[in-house]
Amino acid sequence: MNYQETTNWMFNQLPMYQLQGASAYKEDLTNIKLLAGHLDNPQDHLKCIHVAGTNGKGSTSHMLASVLQEAGYKVGLYTSPHLKDFRERIRINGEEISEDFVIEFIDKHKSFFEANDMSFFEMSVGLAFDYFAAEKVDIAIIEVGLGGRLDATNIITPLVSVITNIDLDHTQFLGNTPALIAGEKAGIIKPNVPVIIGEYTNETQPVFLAKAKENQAPIYFASDLISEVFPSDLIGDYQFHNKKTVQQTIQILNETTDFKVSEESLKSGLLSVVKNTGLQGRWQQLGENPKIICDTAHNKHGLSVVMNQLQKETYENLHIVLGVVNDKDLDSILPLFPKKAKYYFCRPDSSRGLSTEILQDTAKKYDLIGEKYDSVEKAFLDAKKNATKNDFIYAGGSTFVVAELPLNKES
Repeated sequence: MNYQETTNWMFNQLPMYQLQGASAYKEDLTNIKLLAGHLDNPQDHLKCIHVAGTNGKGSTSHMLASVLQEAGYKVGLYTSPHLKDFRERIRINGEEISEDFVIEFIDKHKSFFEANDMSFFEMSVGLAFDYFAAEKVDIAIIEVGLGGRLDATNIITPLVSVITNIDLDHTQFLGNTPALIAGEKAGIIKPNVPVIIGEYTNETQPVFLAKAKENQAPIYFASDLISEVFPSDLIGDYQFHNKKTVQQTIQILNETTDFKVSEESLKSGLLSVVKNTGLQGRWQQLGENPKIICDTAHNKHGLSVVMNQLQKETYENLHIVLGVVNDKDLDSILPLFPKKAKYYFCRPDSSRGLSTEILQDTAKKYDLIGEKYDSVEKAFLDAKKNATKNDFIYAGGSTFVVAELPLNKES
């Protein structure tokens, strides 16, 4: 199989949360342990930082990778989901895994995957671990896919564990209260391994403290410990807490391991995240006159911060290209959006995309008025056609919406 055929096989034949939702979520680590054993346990040869959380874990993972690259280390970075190409998920010093490595890995182990009903995510995690071990990275930043306790990445014993924050998302299998979700995320806390908590509430802090005590894991609350926050090229307001989390993590890494990162490398790494790692879709500017911003925020916590930042912008008219997936709680997120805007409702090109009819009808209940489009591309083009140079266009609501946008900034 060529690369396209290989990734098509991965996407179409096996369950994948990004496309299928809950049916792809396995409440068991048996499969990934079986796969790791089949691969001779490459994860045991890696030094890792493990990153979980409802929001911000992708930005935090990329920031950590950028900082460690600036410090001169060979850094593996595993994240999900991807926007344009599967290979975005697996990088070393910002360079995506080669198509050939993906093809050869799947071809070599395909019969094992089929015989043992491996999920898309399990295969991807196994591929990342195998690649990072083969390439002998100095350190690997491993982002949790979903939850923590039962996530396929949770077979590693990291140098440091990181939990960015907790909010109600994926409640159908993580729980319907912050405390229950915190319990799932806290599942990445390992015996005697320091854990950094980015943000906490009165409901989630006791969960983290109890799990850390149970594991005799030193625990650090970054929001309380970091006073000076360094600037970054990631300019979304929500990056404030992520930067604190990164700074605290680097401090603990310096204190407890052989890895050494200077303040100069920390500062330059935070300012070079996009260049060093290729991160996209976080309060990313796609054009000016009119100013065009896209963001992957998709739940109440993430969208509330993004909508607050949107209110600070100056413009004559606001245009919002909006699409969501079908498991989204519209009654929790739609009230966050401004009423004084023209909406372009669209359905992302995914089996999980919510129909524009349902989105438009529900939005009307909150006085969000606009037209519906059968594709993100058509909605975005119409928004650009209607906007004047003093207007503002925001596109988001889902990672899938951002994935279908032209992500190179226009002149």
